Amino acid sequence: MQRRSLSLLAAAAVLSAVSLPLAEARPAGPYATAAHPVHGAARVTRVPAPGVTLTSLTYGQRDADHVWTVQVGLPLLPDGPFTGAPLALGPRGTALRAAEALRTAGFEPRVEEVTTPAFADLRPGVLGWTVRTGRSADEAGAAALAERLRAAGFTARTRYTGQDGTDDDAPQRVHVLRVDLDAFGGRLEPGHGPSLLGTEKLTALMGAAGAVAGINGQWFYDNAPGGLYVKGGRLLGSATQGRAGIRLEDGGRTFAVDTYTARVTVTAAGETVEVDGVNRVPGAIWNCGGVGGDLPTERPQHDVRCTDPSELVRFTPEWGAPPAGAGAEAVLDARGRVTAVRSARGAAVPPGGSTLQATGDSAAWLRRTARVGATLAFDEQVRDGRGLPVPLGSDTTILQVGPALVRDGQVAVNAVADGIVREGPDPSFTYDWTIRANPRSMIGVDEQGRLLLVVADGRRPGASEGLGIDGAARLMRALGARAALNLDGGGSSVLATSAGIVNQPSDAAGERALGTGLLLLPPAAR
Repeated sequence: MQRRSLSLLAAAAVLSAVSLPLAEARPAGPYATAAHPVHGAARVTRVPAPGVTLTSLTYGQRDADHVWTVQVGLPLLPDGPFTGAPLALGPRGTALRAAEALRTAGFEPRVEEVTTPAFADLRPGVLGWTVRTGRSADEAGAAALAERLRAAGFTARTRYTGQDGTDDDAPQRVHVLRVDLDAFGGRLEPGHGPSLLGTEKLTALMGAAGAVAGINGQWFYDNAPGGLYVKGGRLLGSATQGRAGIRLEDGGRTFAVDTYTARVTVTAAGETVEVDGVNRVPGAIWNCGGVGGDLPTERPQHDVRCTDPSELVRFTPEWGAPPAGAGAEAVLDARGRVTAVRSARGAAVPPGGSTLQATGDSAAWLRRTARVGATLAFDEQVRDGRGLPVPLGSDTTILQVGPALVRDGQVAVNAVADGIVREGPDPSFTYDWTIRANPRSMIGVDEQGRLLLVVADGRRPGASEGLGIDGAARLMRALGARAALNLDGGGSSVLATSAGIVNQPSDAAGERALGTGLLLLPPAAR
């Protein structure tokens, strides 16, 4: 289906009605509803606090061509078996072979070309071909067909075509929190649970902090946040080298979207070496983009777990209980003085101090150079996309998520550099995560310096389909963002105020526990 932008522009036009000074935008009561005649666009607006406007937009329309269908898995090898075939799409020749096999088995296949939009670092082009069969008005009909296909030796899953990510006029429910921090008087800060190791629901984080509103933050892996995480000027999480992130200063009044790298070194016995990570499981480099020989790549690859058998990983008190295992470990007090050197990993982090865990060849280095009573000197440097050092002051926040959506008022998605276009022969992740519609969470800032916290609901056929990454970027630009970043999404997407959750999380169980959130704190909480 061709892209259409009428509803997207209509939604932006509706939202502009609430982008007035607060006195003009405030509804008569706690809620105000106004229907718009263009494609049924509507808004529900409330003001949770002075300087804070929450608008829920409903726009788009269900297309009669949107149906439930069945996608047939394709093998990784051109002549591979169809039973257990893992690919959502593949080369045209493989798709044609699958279609012929389906016809022979009595099914009516469709071979459909899937293309990528233009990204800042990738020209538009063919991503691959997918094979589908059947058209049903409901998921039950597609599920029954999928069972027949599996019985015939094929791999099959149901799909709703309205979530292919190619129809800008698909139904959407978008929630926009616009914050004038000067009028509000508070600040935007990251939050996590009692320790980095462990997850908490956004509403629990908000309740503990007394927040007025909040939105989900980073991805999380191994039960902990993933990506560069700086809070209060402290480097608490390893960088995915070169991925996008946001930098906040003065409680969010200074807002920047950029790409970031972080390098940490330690000097012991006159030798300086690189520290592979901070506050993460040694040997598990989620999203790749690490240092020191990680495999299969040191380039960012979203949701890929790279590995390295020989690592140095530093743990701070914020982490919680460090992982135990073979290797070596130095326990350091608040001044960096070594209080113990252990032949196994897993010691508790002293208050104000840290531990340095080593695995593989790095364990021999640590045992040789770390001595009780000696001081280990750490150097931490964060750099922006121009390679310039980023000062880490007491009010510096950096959350690496991504990709960037809008830079300098223009749509700008570095899909390859950010790792959301995967390397290798399987384009399924790129198709499912980047191209197809999903729930999305986004943060941005408009030309007036007001923060935008945005969630688009998704996976609700006929009600709110969600957005592809390109659609998310264009939505943020239409909402007036001069800079914007994609946050964790899918079942993690949640926007809440002190009155409760605003959107409809897509997990069947409802609100998901998170690694980090972004919390809007009132002046009294400063």
